[in-house]
Amino acid sequence: MSRFFFLLAVAAGAFATSARAENPVSTDAVQRGRYVAMIGGCNDCHTPGYAPNSGKAPESQWLTGDALGFAGPWGTTYAPNLRLKLTSMDLATFKAYARSLQTRPPMPYWALNAMSEADLEALYAFVHSLGPAGQSAPTALPPGVAAKGPVVQWPAPPAQMVAR
Repeated sequence: MSRFFFLLAVAAGAFATSARAENPVSTDAVQRGRYVAMIGGCNDCHTPGYAPNSGKAPESQWLTGDALGFAGPWGTTYAPNLRLKLTSMDLATFKAYARSLQTRPPMPYWALNAMSEADLEALYAFVHSLGPAGQSAPTALPPGVAAKGPVVQWPAPPAQMVAR
């Protein structure tokens, strides 16, 4: 009987080691990702009420997107729900997405494009640790289409800047 339990323990250990190798998410990576999200300003737009409330939003609401639009000459954009978007990606897909993303204002995509491998991995681990939550943000609107909800209106750039 003891031989059976020994073999069972060995098999369980091998399974656990294999599972960790496939999904190596440490507490340190999650905490680093939380830090990257905070200093990267991700919550400023992607968490409802975060910036107006001086960063006092429950972590359960972090990165769930927002219905507040950002309107300008490009149309109106909305901060997407990163918890729905990123949790549907594996790490390699997320890294490729982060490296190639180009989008409309106000998203500083160039900052995401420039993140280190370690920061991208940590951000991915953090978002995955939060799990999916919330609803999708509204779809972006083209120029000339009025938003139905609240927007931050940005003035058009001066005419000489548009011509360049």
